[in-house]
Amino acid sequence: MGYYDQDNGNGNGNAKRQKGKRGGWFLAGLVGAIFGGLLMLVAIPTFDLLPYEMDISGEVTQNDGETDTTIPARNVSVDINTAITKVVDEVSEAVVGVVNLQEAGFWNEAGEAGTGSGVVYKREGNSAFIVTNYHVISGASQVEISLSDGTRIPAEILGSDELNDLAVLRVDGKSIKQVAKFGDSSNVRPGEPVIAIGNPLGLQFSGSVTQGIISGTERAIPIDSNGDGQVDWNAEVLQTDAAINPGNSGGALLNIEGQVIGINSMKIAQSAVEGIGLSIPTNLVIPIIEDLETYGEVRRPYMGIGMRSLNEVSSYHIEQTLKLPNEVKEGIVVMSVDPISPAGQAGLQEYDVITKLAGKEVKDIIALRKVLYAQKVGDTVEFTYYRSGEQKTGKMKLGEEDLLGS
Repeated sequence: MGYYDQDNGNGNGNAKRQKGKRGGWFLAGLVGAIFGGLLMLVAIPTFDLLPYEMDISGEVTQNDGETDTTIPARNVSVDINTAITKVVDEVSEAVVGVVNLQEAGFWNEAGEAGTGSGVVYKREGNSAFIVTNYHVISGASQVEISLSDGTRIPAEILGSDELNDLAVLRVDGKSIKQVAKFGDSSNVRPGEPVIAIGNPLGLQFSGSVTQGIISGTERAIPIDSNGDGQVDWNAEVLQTDAAINPGNSGGALLNIEGQVIGINSMKIAQSAVEGIGLSIPTNLVIPIIEDLETYGEVRRPYMGIGMRSLNEVSSYHIEQTLKLPNEVKEGIVVMSVDPISPAGQAGLQEYDVITKLAGKEVKDIIALRKVLYAQKVGDTVEFTYYRSGEQKTGKMKLGEEDLLGS
């Protein structure tokens, strides 16, 4: 085996092979050539048996032994970055800043109490309509909309709903350039890529874009709307890991097609929690904003009762006061009845225990509200209840709720 000296420092290597080995090199080269030729003779028939080969044009050629068929190669990759930038171009100007102005100071001048985001979802006549969160405009004496170019225009609050944390604003439509399209949030699946657009930490970062995925659907978040320490409602939301920060509230959660699938509402802000943002699905948003546009409030049906979940009642009162059979473990205890309400007209009385409404079991107050609010004002529903241990059924025509309750 030969060797090469290192460069001697002037750029010329000695390149001296070891003497006496010249005949060995010739013999080794001859053996290698013969072995390589035999290997190719063995391998060539094997290659001919392969069903596919890739030609130099990037197309796949199928060889069946008699004919060659060229199959065009398909590019199935998706340029996710291009898709995102396209969505941002199409939708970003439909996401606006919402400025909450409240009176303060000696002269009662309005000052900024906070900022959030909103989504332009409709333009009709000379007006444009914007959906945002209730908590973004709560307590405002005035509201302004900040457009992508920094222009501010006054907004009118058409209606708001604290329970679902939504509000609808109306502005002069001549300055509005883009309107967002709503998609079907029921088609959303975990793992689907999404984009959030909003104004985190105020208008300084307006139009910020974050990317993530849907982490979960149909998440139930407990809501205490009146601050009494009792859960009044379970809000159904989408969970995403796209960054949602203060100021993003009311902004858009978009699918990869550029459709709004949620209105960003909140995040779980705990030191041990990272990447849990929550968004109200558009399929829940749409009927609410329709009511807010038309009536200024959400028209919810009500029964006219004071109530308590059966699981909050002591076993003594379940046996002695309510006299329930042992198999009844869940339901709603009627604590009071408005005599001119739908429940009063239907004959419900104090200490009746409702177990079914509109054909669905109701195990507690939250479950009852979910079933009740799925009905419409004026609907007639059947209900099942127990009175002094005896099961009964009845019907009631639902009225319209004026205050939060049932």
